[in-house]
Amino acid sequence: MASEEDVAVKEPLDLIRLSLDERIYVKLRSDRELRGKLHDLNGKIISASKYTEEDTLKVLPAYDQHLNMILGDVEEIVTSIEIDDETYEEIVRTSKRTIPYLFVRGDGVILVSPPLRTV
Repeated sequence: MASEEDVAVKEPLDLIRLSLDERIYVKLRSDRELRGKLHDLNGKIISASKYTEEDTLKVLPAYDQHLNMILGDVEEIVTSIEIDDETYEEIVRTSKRTIPYLFVRGDGVILVSPPLRTV
């Protein structure tokens, strides 16, 4: 069972840390939304040429303080709004696609929502 210290949220990034290996919701600029699994790269080597054996023992979470993150099994939803030239009505279009792995650059992140947890 996790100790109180492991589940305590003392700063905003702690909430993301508690969502490792779970599906999260990410809202991005340009009316983009992502739902995907926030990966935990604990003990995994990304590029063998850059890391030594000692690095495999370090924790490498798939996010950083800039909100750069690695998501897997991602569903991307892009919403676009167009105005009809004749009727001036808004036409809302959404497109979806599935992406196996995605690197999200943090400067485009507006919101990160952890999974819903019930007591």
